[in-house]
Amino acid sequence: MVPILEVKNLRTQYKTESGLVKAVDGVSYYINEQEIVGVVGESGCGKSVTQLSVMRLINSPGEIVGGEILFEGQNLLQFKANGPEMRRIRGAKISMVFQEPMTSLNPVLTIGQQLIEILEVHLGMSRKNARQRVIEMLDLVGIPGASSRIDDYPHNFSGGMRQRVMIAMALLCNPKLIIADEPTTALDVTTQAQLFELMKSMVERFKSSLVIVTHNLGIVARYAHRIYIMYAGRIVEEGSCKEIFRNPRHPYTIGLLKSVPRLDDQEGKRLVPIEGMPPDLIQMPSTCAFLPRCSYSIEQCRVEPWPELRKVEGTKHYVRCYLKTEAWEQCRSHSATT
Repeated sequence: MVPILEVKNLRTQYKTESGLVKAVDGVSYYINEQEIVGVVGESGCGKSVTQLSVMRLINSPGEIVGGEILFEGQNLLQFKANGPEMRRIRGAKISMVFQEPMTSLNPVLTIGQQLIEILEVHLGMSRKNARQRVIEMLDLVGIPGASSRIDDYPHNFSGGMRQRVMIAMALLCNPKLIIADEPTTALDVTTQAQLFELMKSMVERFKSSLVIVTHNLGIVARYAHRIYIMYAGRIVEEGSCKEIFRNPRHPYTIGLLKSVPRLDDQEGKRLVPIEGMPPDLIQMPSTCAFLPRCSYSIEQCRVEPWPELRKVEGTKHYVRCYLKTEAWEQCRSHSATT
């Protein structure tokens, strides 16, 4: 199977007065056709910057300084960020659902004006046909009375309805890839569930691929086929959803899982947070970046550089950790009892 998107050794940096921030430091991953992939990690781990890099939406003082972004075989880094090639791809072939719809929608233009323009620019549709297409899409994503609400402004919609508008916007041109960057952060859990069910049904209907960027492992457990775990600008673990949840191999992944409530937990069992804070990306340590927060470190972790991703024998599971089989068994055994 040929991936629709393949990112190789991507590096994105920000020049600040305090120093160079390596927000994305050698990230590689792929997305297959009609696949749902989760990208998970704490705030500041680089997951959103990675996706903005794919969209070529990195603005000064940020800069993509290395790597490849192969979409349908084309390296997007060969195109100018604001050039005609990227404008034809962005929105038409790759769409993004942003975290906060109120800042993504223009408050002085109606919903209809903003969505109709997309179809006029990318598909060359007439205003009349574009308007009808927008009404159909708004109805499809569950906007009641879409034919009358098309002329409303963003502030006339609730948060959940605005996010439905953003999903409709992302799907208008039937893109091959949709990136959802924490699209339900500010919404209640009921609305979150409705929107993720909607996105799942839409990508299945339009045969698109979906990247879910989130810090919520519960969401990716339900919807994703594969998961990438990010920490300090790098991927520390990757594998199928089943493999990651059954056999997490990185102490960071174990920490994330232990901090998530489970229905099958014993009554009164306390969640276990990950102690400490993520590292300063300006002053990254020469050893493993997770070392100060790790409960399972060994001597090798304290003296050698952060390891590369290695394959777990007999699986399609990769992990960036020095823990070998024996140490891992002790780690998993200790995790099960805490």
